[in-house]
Amino acid sequence: MAQLIKLQDYISRYEQDIYQYPSHYIQLKKKNWELIRLAFDKGESLIAEEEIVEEAETRAKEKSTFLDNLKTLFQRRNKEVMVEEQQEPVMTEEKLFEKSLRHFTTEPKTIEDLKILFLDNLFQLQTQWASSTVLTSQAIPYSLYYNEHLKYFLQRFPDNYLLLYNPVLKLKKAPIETDLILSSPLETICISIVEGKENGIFQYNQGIFWKYLDGEDEKKIVNPFISLNRTGLIVQKLYERANCDFPVRKVVLNRKGYFDCPIVPHDTMLVDRRNYGEWFEQLRTLTTPLKHRQLKAAKALLTSTQNTLVTKEEE
Repeated sequence: MAQLIKLQDYISRYEQDIYQYPSHYIQLKKKNWELIRLAFDKGESLIAEEEIVEEAETRAKEKSTFLDNLKTLFQRRNKEVMVEEQQEPVMTEEKLFEKSLRHFTTEPKTIEDLKILFLDNLFQLQTQWASSTVLTSQAIPYSLYYNEHLKYFLQRFPDNYLLLYNPVLKLKKAPIETDLILSSPLETICISIVEGKENGIFQYNQGIFWKYLDGEDEKKIVNPFISLNRTGLIVQKLYERANCDFPVRKVVLNRKGYFDCPIVPHDTMLVDRRNYGEWFEQLRTLTTPLKHRQLKAAKALLTSTQNTLVTKEEE
């Protein structure tokens, strides 16, 4: 499962330490999958016990109290006392994460059921990590938990991919909402998703608008190259500023239909029903592990993102 390192303009744990959290996530995933697979093979129940659910609710309520206490701790001069006081809440949260990964609301009947339920738990964990830190917590729109594109990129790509989902990047202090940015160990892919109904056709135009044709229906959409070129340019500029040599390419994605585009820009790839399977498998089967250069590139982007920070106290 890919890692969600940035979700729009929400604060992310990965921003605190991009070199730690990716490997930590992979270890957490591997450890807990082995535990639930063993429990499943033994026929043990994996239904979440009532006290686990209550503990999660209690933890959410206690977090605001923890933040209040932490503010007092920051005023103390003795940093050793502060670290000691923080340690227990952090460890408690880690234990809660592990419990949430290993228990489900329904009992899996097959190994495929188990995989699906585990991926859903990982998705919940990733959205939580992408909208909170130990010191902050933000409520994200309920619709994001059911966002088809967000789930697709997280659950269909492996751990060595890092996803920035429509991040707000700052170039020369101007915040700009961008397209999806998917980072593999080998390159950064800026992706504009353009999808309609099954077998719908998007007709290319060099102007501001394209045509979308679905049978006899016709409508206009904004030319996706406009935002995609802007996203690619910003990413390139941020990499240059950070002295980061990492390839960047651009993709317009349409899994359900087709593109009618006789002239494709040399630095952009159109992926539709005709070549989607090949494109997807090529990315999905990449086994190269996380690279330092990839993490450096991710850091260059994360340090230039905008955060709309909301703490529990402010809520």
